[in-house]
Amino acid sequence: MKRKRSVEEFTTFVQETGAQLHRAALLLTGDHHLAEDLTQATYAKTFAAWSRVSAADSPLAYARTTLLNTYLSHRRLRRNSEQPVDDSLFSHQEVHATDPTTRLDLFDALATLAPLDRAIVVLRYWEDRSVADAAHDLGITQETVRTRSRRALARLRPLLEAHHPGFERTTP
Repeated sequence: MKRKRSVEEFTTFVQETGAQLHRAALLLTGDHHLAEDLTQATYAKTFAAWSRVSAADSPLAYARTTLLNTYLSHRRLRRNSEQPVDDSLFSHQEVHATDPTTRLDLFDALATLAPLDRAIVVLRYWEDRSVADAAHDLGITQETVRTRSRRALARLRPLLEAHHPGFERTTP
């Protein structure tokens, strides 16, 4: 009976957090299919530790950290050098840019960042996480988050400004 209740709790957790984690995975990977795989791997790892995770203060924080670590591990392995493009990316309402061309340019600009920088930008500006939370989730210092996010934004702005004058005024 306890196992069934645990499975039901986990199922509820997935239903409540699935869209948020998948969106973060999509922003991190830039690939719809890889984002699905990353989200699934995250939930598999979370389920394996569910008895411990469900007792924690924030199961979502655990899942988010697992997502980030799985993404960074995948990037380090460099199993596949292909970078497929899916034109349905960034179709979520939460993304600041509404014009499809702007969304694709934003995706292309994010793809130029190193995996850790991309993770920092996604956490800070799409997930609206604090510097402290992003640092904790990534296992790095707050100063590293501040420095790398500042440098990443400095690299992104010219790429976006080139195609969309005034874009900087509408982004974080």
